[in-house]
Amino acid sequence: MKPPFSVIFLTTLIGVGQGLFLALYTGQLYSFFDLLPNQDSRTFYAIGSGISLLFLGAGLIASFFHLGHPERAWRSAAMWRTSWLSREVIVLPAFIGIVFLYGVAHWFKVEIPVSELRGGHSVDITLVLGAIGTLLSFTLFICTGMIYGCLRFMQEWHTPLTPLNFTLFGGASGFLLASVFSTVVAPQLIGFYAGWAIILTVLALLGRVATLYRNSRIKPKSSLSSAIGIKHPHIVQISPGSMGGSFNTRAFFHGQSASLIRAIKPGFIIMVFVLPLILLIAGWSSPQMLIAAFIIQYTGLLAERWFFFAEANHPQNLYYQRVA
Repeated sequence: MKPPFSVIFLTTLIGVGQGLFLALYTGQLYSFFDLLPNQDSRTFYAIGSGISLLFLGAGLIASFFHLGHPERAWRSAAMWRTSWLSREVIVLPAFIGIVFLYGVAHWFKVEIPVSELRGGHSVDITLVLGAIGTLLSFTLFICTGMIYGCLRFMQEWHTPLTPLNFTLFGGASGFLLASVFSTVVAPQLIGFYAGWAIILTVLALLGRVATLYRNSRIKPKSSLSSAIGIKHPHIVQISPGSMGGSFNTRAFFHGQSASLIRAIKPGFIIMVFVLPLILLIAGWSSPQMLIAAFIIQYTGLLAERWFFFAEANHPQNLYYQRVA
């Protein structure tokens, strides 16, 4: 497939935003059960939610560059019963709204009690908003991943590993950003978030390696014979039927050389997994190391997402392979 850069930025940016929100709420839950020191609502949770909103908003803006008619974007939610894309269009604004309310509640220190737990722990409105946001965040990961994972004819995408990898990548980058944020406002939480970033990055590595291994062993269900409907053991394509290109030859193939594809695979593995893990393990007490780890990982995620699209081989390329 031809990698659409607007979608590459959409999926990676909102993934960071989702992961950062999950990191913030995880920290609040640990503090609620006295497993971590309490943090100031404004300087940590409210500002952290604002950073999350910046990434989510940037991803939402990037998505509009993929639309032929942005003014009709609202119509994309009409098919929510059958379309994962429509579900994503509904869940994303809802999640952004909850993150906004979560940040506002912390900024104004709204501590309206909702219920009381044993041991004297009072559940306030921010914990409820955080729980709703967590549910919406995981739902959004599933919706985004299933946009591609539900396509049976795209064998490289049609696997439960697709939404799983979207979730793990978002979580790893979000918790890594949370560790960077902690160096400024909550140094005592750096180890907590960096540790979780290491765990999630390792899990993301295992998930991506499993996908690469699976895709390397795929046997195409279609052939040149089935593409043109002629049963013959020796078919050679001479021409695609026209002298120039067409929508099919432009939209369903990345147009890059095989050598570039081979180079990008180890490149994103090093940038998304190897280097960030080395920087996290070697120097999570250093803000410079953590910032470098996040920048390298996010740059690698852009390359990984490009490869994710380029790796998928649309069946129509069997017929147009001469031009492709």
